[in-house]
Amino acid sequence: MAGRFTRQELEEAFAGYQRTSLAAGGSGNWDLFADQFTLDATYVEHGYGTFGGREAIRRWITTTMATFPGSAMPHFPIGWYVVDEDKGWIVCQVFNRMADPGDGSVHQADNITLLKYAGDGLWSYEEDAYNPASFLTMLTAWRDRADRHGTLTEEARTWFASMGLAAKG
Repeated sequence: MAGRFTRQELEEAFAGYQRTSLAAGGSGNWDLFADQFTLDATYVEHGYGTFGGREAIRRWITTTMATFPGSAMPHFPIGWYVVDEDKGWIVCQVFNRMADPGDGSVHQADNITLLKYAGDGLWSYEEDAYNPASFLTMLTAWRDRADRHGTLTEEARTWFASMGLAAKG
């Protein structure tokens, strides 16, 4: 059974999704990310809830990624991905990578993302599934390195303190 979209179109759309995520993370302009969803898209984020429509996705992503820890996650490399040509899905492992804490070390935690392609470079569905404990372990290791190298921001320090995880330094 042939799908609605060719593998080439799905691959190109996914490459665009990756470029857009990197551009949004690098610039802090998360409108770029929201604009790659259809007007009626659904975004399921297991820690934050379900968002219906591009504008709800925009409100959530711009707010979440403007504050720590999202504001310190500029990179989202892909570990692997699978293309389902028949159904128009991409399933992938996304690493949420923190900014360099000052010593070149890499701190990241992964999630599994489901993306439903809608055509014209737009996505109608995204779902991110992850283990919050893995993210917390990664974040505290990053905090310790950033604190040691003098790059831990006051915003990050305050966030960790609010979680009962004040930096030791």
